Amino acid sequence: MKPLRLNPRAKLFLILLCVLSAMFAPSLSFQFALGVLIGLLAALCGKWRYALRGMIVYALICLFTGWCMGAFTGTWRTMFVAFLGLVHKVYACGMLAGIVISTTRVGEFLSAMARLRIPKKLTIPLAGMLRYLPTIREDWRFIKDAMRLRDISPTLPGFLKAPAMTIDCIYVPLLTAASKAADELSIASVTRGIENPKPRTCLVNIQMCRTDWLTMALFAAFLAAENVWKAVGV
Repeated sequence: MKPLRLNPRAKLFLILLCVLSAMFAPSLSFQFALGVLIGLLAALCGKWRYALRGMIVYALICLFTGWCMGAFTGTWRTMFVAFLGLVHKVYACGMLAGIVISTTRVGEFLSAMARLRIPKKLTIPLAGMLRYLPTIREDWRFIKDAMRLRDISPTLPGFLKAPAMTIDCIYVPLLTAASKAADELSIASVTRGIENPKPRTCLVNIQMCRTDWLTMALFAAFLAAENVWKAVGV
């Protein structure tokens, strides 16, 4: 099955709908349903492992939330519910943002934003972010592989075991690589004419198609169902 490719404009609209859905979710069931919906979208986009891992982690978070609500009372219950409530609001949006970043090419994004007549003062930083995060993730993987040869782990137990060594051998190289990647991406963007005032061209068709409208309609229907359920419940 061919992976689903959405228009960058549709992806931005989906993020907006996801933020509103997470904000107005009337119960934990709707929060979990939103996570499942985003997981299905990730699977359709060809991100099967990402979808499966994301839904399993979120299912564990939901189970832990239910356990905390029954196991604790008073101040502890209020503290855990407040913290986990914030996690539920952010998790779905972060999961969808990961899909958008991993499936959107910078050229397609810039062309789509040019169609919307978005100022370059906004599109250029967003385009840099789309290219910057995958680069940092790749550098982080290389640093971890190299440090495993020295029996140094970036996990919490590894940090507690040897905090100074972990900072010197993992986090300091990561910050150095991040700074270097930012400079290289800036130079590459200017070299490729990212500041060119003339209209951009793109070899990929970035027109809105039927799948884009159907996906946006599905997320909009989910948001409407949340509002209807909340109104009926009240």
